[in-house]
Amino acid sequence: MLKKNLENYISETVKEDNVIELFQEEKEYAEKNHLLGEEIIIKERSEDTRFLTAYIERGDKETEEFLGEENPAFLNQSIDYFKKNKNEFMYLESEWFGLLRVDAVSFEADDVFGTYDVMLGLKLQKKYEAALKNRLKTSLKEEEAKFDVMFDANEGLWNVNFALNDVAGYKEDMTIQQAYILIYRFLFSLVEAVENAE
Repeated sequence: MLKKNLENYISETVKEDNVIELFQEEKEYAEKNHLLGEEIIIKERSEDTRFLTAYIERGDKETEEFLGEENPAFLNQSIDYFKKNKNEFMYLESEWFGLLRVDAVSFEADDVFGTYDVMLGLKLQKKYEAALKNRLKTSLKEEEAKFDVMFDANEGLWNVNFALNDVAGYKEDMTIQQAYILIYRFLFSLVEAVENAE
């Protein structure tokens, strides 16, 4: 899964001069799993550039009506944008989520609990259910952390929902970009752990 996807990414991306630009998570994973030859030079990319090419849109939570496509500058706003605009959610697609076998990640404020909800589809086989649920239980910082995972046999993926508030590193004053970077790190760790439990 992750290992194969990252190997493919590296082989397709490495430049003629044997230089590759990777973010911290991918760099550490590639080094730990010996995915890079000794001749390859790694340049670490700044985390604030991860979602520069992402597709971002806002939608209405009740009707799922499209409200607008956004540029990366939208990510510089505080996450409390969604508490001020309770009827909205955002949807973000990125090649980086694709590396983790996640199509896209939606984000919104929960009207009832006041938390920030993260919703996504994770392309893993059903046989990973125990490892996935166990990792979510042990990774979310609150003992009573709530999360939902449901396998969609038609799509061949897990619908995963959790509160960003329960992820270690969460801060109330985060920007949307910082929230998505934290979500990415959490998902990277989750996918890596599930893969290693295999």
